[in-house]
Amino acid sequence: MATRSNGPLAGFDWLKRGINVGYGNPKALFGGAAFLLLLCLLPTVITMPMQFGALRTGTPASPATFGWIMAISAIGGLLLVPLYAGYLRVIDAAERGLPVRARDIFQPYRQGDALRLIGYGLAMAVVYIAAFGAVIAATGGGIARWYMQAMTAQANHQPPPTTLPDGFGVAFALFLVVGLFMMGVYAISLGQVALGRRSVFGAIGDGLLGAVKNVLPLLVFVVSSVVAWIVLAIVVVLLVGLFALLGKLVGAWLVMVLMVLMIPLYLAMMLTLFAVMFGVMYYLWRDVCGDDSVPAAAQSIAA
Repeated sequence: MATRSNGPLAGFDWLKRGINVGYGNPKALFGGAAFLLLLCLLPTVITMPMQFGALRTGTPASPATFGWIMAISAIGGLLLVPLYAGYLRVIDAAERGLPVRARDIFQPYRQGDALRLIGYGLAMAVVYIAAFGAVIAATGGGIARWYMQAMTAQANHQPPPTTLPDGFGVAFALFLVVGLFMMGVYAISLGQVALGRRSVFGAIGDGLLGAVKNVLPLLVFVVSSVVAWIVLAIVVVLLVGLFALLGKLVGAWLVMVLMVLMIPLYLAMMLTLFAVMFGVMYYLWRDVCGDDSVPAAAQSIAA
């Protein structure tokens, strides 16, 4: 399948359209985001008692406990991949004006497409490991040894290493570049396997080629996202400062009331972030590999 290159400003357009993605069908899109948020937290909820047990006793987690935590997290991550694909299909159906519901994110499991999507998740994990492993190999083994020392210190509740390894700056810059590239690969390939009905390896190949052709718009998207996060951080800091000022002028009880009232706003912000993130992925895929025809995935949801 052909992949298209886009101009640099397409990256800003992806962010803008991703922010506006919920207007088409807010009930389905934010409801689907709520399902995703809850299910993404489920592996953490399951492993939390194991982690708290180690903290309570003050002893490092046993290798078996650590293995269980890693296994549950990995299995949970793979089981979420079909839901990511289902949510992209919900966005696609909403954008095309087709009837869609929040629970349609579970369609890949109902239609027997989950195994193919889980296989895609496994293949992408291998691609990620190979990409970041190549960076570590290119910059020497110091980064890997430093990381293992930090992980061992954390497991034993000890302070992390105080010095950075040689070549850390170069490795960090390379990690950023590879991370930017892999972000594009994942968005395009997930769209291909979920919406374009491509094979797993065909979708990953399209993702690699599409990301190469669209490096500049991906860079513009990252810069635009950083600016948006800075603006959001400034707003949050101003709100915290306003709460502190009100606490001094009126009383701490008012701050507590305002914090309680902020909980629904916080949840709404989390749902919005989920919708925006997948909206950006959808529009990136559509500009690089999508077309104007109604794909089989959207038709199956409408049915």
